[in-house]
Amino acid sequence: MPRKAPSAVVRSRATPYLFILPAFVVYAAFSLYPLVRAAQFSLYEWPGFGPSTFVGLQNYTDLIGDEAFRAAIGNALGLILFYSGLPLVIGLVLAAVLRRGQVRGMGFFRTVVFLPQVIALVVVAVAWRNIYSPNGPLNQALRAVGLDELARGWLGDPGAALPAVGLIGTWLQMGLVMLLLLAGMSRIPNDLFEAARLDGAGPLREFFAITLPSVRGEIVVSLVLTIIAALKTFDLIYMTTSGGPGNATTVPSYEVYFRAFELREVGSASAVAIVLTVLVFAINVAVTRIGERGEQAR
Repeated sequence: MPRKAPSAVVRSRATPYLFILPAFVVYAAFSLYPLVRAAQFSLYEWPGFGPSTFVGLQNYTDLIGDEAFRAAIGNALGLILFYSGLPLVIGLVLAAVLRRGQVRGMGFFRTVVFLPQVIALVVVAVAWRNIYSPNGPLNQALRAVGLDELARGWLGDPGAALPAVGLIGTWLQMGLVMLLLLAGMSRIPNDLFEAARLDGAGPLREFFAITLPSVRGEIVVSLVLTIIAALKTFDLIYMTTSGGPGNATTVPSYEVYFRAFELREVGSASAVAIVLTVLVFAINVAVTRIGERGEQAR
């Protein structure tokens, strides 16, 4: 069998990289370069125009004692419960019920459930802001059933504002998570469920023994997507509460905007952005590693 010429071997090895290169150039131009520039800005004290002063890591050390920044990180971590935890639990239950019951009109139901994902978040925020208003539908419904003491200005109450915004995130992410899990459950062979039923397994045992282990990959993907959405949320906060009342609903993305465009502290804003990037990366790497270990343990 004739050997390939050295030049042909080199070309064959280089071909995959030639296909990847254009995509990498676009990725580098629109993602890596802005990230590097943000890291550079974080080392300076700069109002966004005119001369800048190199301060090293001072912007990062200032964040340690910054109450607004600590509140933003705490609120973002709290939103993970609403954006990831609740949608995952609800999505698992709904997907398992739909998979087991074979509901008619499944295509229409999937479209309706997924609809929040395709609506502009500004529209979603305005609609929910009206729902949560003191004379909005939610308070009117509470008063109609005699629960007047629960009625309040939800987005203006320091104790209720973050959960109120978080529930909007639950509504947004629930459909996406459910569809991902339904796609995973549709790949499970029916023979496994039939064998389990012949052995006397009930719905709960089927769920924990067959369904849950089979959609581990989809669960990891759902968590990664929803955690990213929770940590980088901005437009929803901006349009509903603007971080208020006080620091009750401020999040890192909103802090970046507020420091850069309101306070004219571009260096501090860039430092917050870099910390947020590292936080998103670290949490999602941890989630992915846990998922991979679970797959290896099966």
